[in-house]
Amino acid sequence: MMYKSLLIIVLSLITACSNRESNGDGENKSAVYHVQKAADFQVTGDGSNENWGKAEWIVLAKREQFKDNPLQTNVKALYSETGLYFLFSCQDNKLTSSMNADFMDLWKEDVAEVFLWPDENYPTYFEYEISPLNHELPILVANTNGDLLRWQPFHYDADRQTDHETAALGGEKKPGAAVDGWVAEFFIPYKLLIPLNHVPPHKGDRWRANFYRVDYDEPKSVSWLWQLTKNNFHDYESFGSIIFN
Repeated sequence: MMYKSLLIIVLSLITACSNRESNGDGENKSAVYHVQKAADFQVTGDGSNENWGKAEWIVLAKREQFKDNPLQTNVKALYSETGLYFLFSCQDNKLTSSMNADFMDLWKEDVAEVFLWPDENYPTYFEYEISPLNHELPILVANTNGDLLRWQPFHYDADRQTDHETAALGGEKKPGAAVDGWVAEFFIPYKLLIPLNHVPPHKGDRWRANFYRVDYDEPKSVSWLWQLTKNNFHDYESFGSIIFN
């Protein structure tokens, strides 16, 4: 069953298309991804739960200088009464990932990232990073004119913790392994986001958001983005929007 579901995800990297209202080449909130509601389910790391059939893939774009890179990255999202679910499907040749603990500088190696900005009145948002080896970095970011202040959760108790799993495709899940790709599936509870406004979301609510992936197979890293940012991933004015259906 797991092999079958992983194969489906690999094939989706070739054939998936984005939500009709979303795209990878805009720089404003007019790009929209509709997040479907689902019952809570167990995160397994292989995207096999039937609820994922409700969600459409977003195909992330590469910056112009990386257009000749054939690898693709797709992402899906769902929401429930208790939190948000995300599924990343990443084509890859090698797991350039060696960090062996949570809350490390994961962005310096292979990583998938989600940025959530529920209230545009305040330049504070949530950033979540996950490595192919299933290590995480959940933080709040206060962005004042590009001056980033990052806060990690304190008393990261069970009811505030995320649930996250990863899987390697076509190889072992270990540092430096040759692979065909990797999958990350994770759940972010609303209780972890409560310091932000407009949490939890209600049907029809709109949040600003962006999705990223960085790969370090080559000397120069390659990045994929839903909405292309101008200077760095923290250009929140360039985020797209997610609407909760």
